Amino acid sequence: MSPTNPIIQQVTERVAERSRASRTVYLERIRREGALARERGPARAHLGCANLAHGFAAASAEDKPLLRGTAKPGVAIVTSYNDMLSAHQPYETYPGELKTAVRRAGGVAQVAGGVPAMCDGITQGRAGMELSLYSRDVIAMSTAIALSHDMFDATLMLGVCDKIVPGLLVGALHFGHLPAVFVPAGPMTSGLPNKVKARTRQLFAEGKVGREELLDAESQSYHSPGTCTFYGTANSNQVMIEVMGLHLPGSTFVNPHTELRHALTEAAGARAVQITAHGEEYAPVGEVVDEKSIVNACVALLATGGSTNHTLHLVAIAAAAGIVLTWDDLAELSKVVPSLTKMYPNGQADVNHFRDAGGMQVLIGDLLDNGLLHGDVLTIAGRGLDHYRSAPSLKEGSLVWEEVTSGSSDLDVLRPVAEPFSADGGIHMLEGNLGCAVSKVSAVKPEHLVIEAPAKVFDDQLQLLRAFEAGELDGQDFVAVIRYQGPSANGMPELHKLTPPLAVLLDRGQRVAIVTDGRMSGASGKVPAAIHLSPEAADGGPIALVREGDLIRLDSAAGRLDVLADLSERVPEGRALSDAEWVGTGRELFSAFRRMAGHAEHGASVFGVNGAESPTHGPGLGFAAPAGFAHSEVAG
Repeated sequence: MSPTNPIIQQVTERVAERSRASRTVYLERIRREGALARERGPARAHLGCANLAHGFAAASAEDKPLLRGTAKPGVAIVTSYNDMLSAHQPYETYPGELKTAVRRAGGVAQVAGGVPAMCDGITQGRAGMELSLYSRDVIAMSTAIALSHDMFDATLMLGVCDKIVPGLLVGALHFGHLPAVFVPAGPMTSGLPNKVKARTRQLFAEGKVGREELLDAESQSYHSPGTCTFYGTANSNQVMIEVMGLHLPGSTFVNPHTELRHALTEAAGARAVQITAHGEEYAPVGEVVDEKSIVNACVALLATGGSTNHTLHLVAIAAAAGIVLTWDDLAELSKVVPSLTKMYPNGQADVNHFRDAGGMQVLIGDLLDNGLLHGDVLTIAGRGLDHYRSAPSLKEGSLVWEEVTSGSSDLDVLRPVAEPFSADGGIHMLEGNLGCAVSKVSAVKPEHLVIEAPAKVFDDQLQLLRAFEAGELDGQDFVAVIRYQGPSANGMPELHKLTPPLAVLLDRGQRVAIVTDGRMSGASGKVPAAIHLSPEAADGGPIALVREGDLIRLDSAAGRLDVLADLSERVPEGRALSDAEWVGTGRELFSAFRRMAGHAEHGASVFGVNGAESPTHGPGLGFAAPAGFAHSEVAG
């Protein structure tokens, strides 16, 4: 194994130094709670009789005496199950399976609570999408409510998609003395090839096929229980959680309702019992998630060209562990982390093909061997990331792990560090006189990485769609500026619905790009885009000063985003919707989140850095940044 890459080491040390005060406070608290847990035994033993009686009143005849007693550790199951979403439908049977596995391992498990799980695929382009990012923090709070009963010594987290996993982890980190085992459900089997699906979407945008043809294509792509198979936010979640050591090794991309999936679920339940404070392998989540594991997650995201949403979620997750991560850290890492995978939208393969090419074990092993991951970390599988070189299988009905020593079996999908698809990561950070932004470059052709063209300004994505349908965007180069789409304006919706029409124009030979303070999601495709622009228009960001026809230069290769105009004498144009206008689909219930949400570069969160003495407050100031923190200071 090579020594740690010097840039990886420098970034990790910089994150640790910047986070020293808040991380120290956080660790002191969870270690104090962990020491008390070791001393006192299972948590429920210290509840009053009335409290405890409420806690086991509805338990099964088998579990009630275990819960009444105070010898066996209690395990909380926090679930995102619903039967509308394919990724979460398999969780229907997990509580029973996990309770049995925990009981066999010497513990007792209860479903402590449920968390909401909305689907960005269903809400794309609709009002419900404006609640999506806020749902992450609602999920964190829901997780905290589930664990607030103080009945538990470990947690089993059932979640897969978009905001659900980050929300569960943020909530778990506020109970950082408890071990947390994340239990995946796995991807659906491969359906309609991604190239065919994308082409059908573009044909529909051009009016060349109808709704029935499009619906047929979509339903052949999303066809069964399990996670959608393209490499978006949900599957990026899964990759990062495994690299952070919060999944059992190799459990990420095993399909639902298989014998191996069932065995891994049972093993996760047993492992939760084994790593409580009352055993010899105590692994509290607040210690598993440290500066090194956060950097490991960043490396995995960059190496796989994962979802841009995680430039928000990783900052928020780090903050929940008392760690201050910045976009500049990601920018530095991106310079030395090569792009090693090609999964749709970065290529034509899906996550099943990635798994079959060698998957997580080959990826992690190669990154470790080349000094691009920290190996000396605590995981739920034990000390050291080397545990994650091993893949699970069933042998004579028993679950075993064996180290994977071979490399990729398909170099079109997964490559070694020595032979990457590109020398740097799939996500670049941008800076310039419009602020700072994120650009996913892994799916963009090299000739499209730089564009200089006049701005076409829209204050709503529907305005752009109407302009496309009317032919007003035909035959011209332009940069579409879509503003008032940030967390303080309307919840920072994904604007993925814009990809098919703009891809049509790109295929016609026009040079087009997107600049927005909104999101484009893990499904960001071949259209060059500068997204998550911070500060946002609603908080007085320079994007509100851009005028129709201003030249904008987007250089994703060099990390620059500039408007080539003098903005000094201008006043903002346009505005976000007022609270009175921002109604329907429950949006009015979230108006407080609009006022409290931090800058995108600070995680777009309503929470502060855990352990920080005085986190900043107010719209756009960044709850996830310590007092006095500014973007210009992030490299220090």
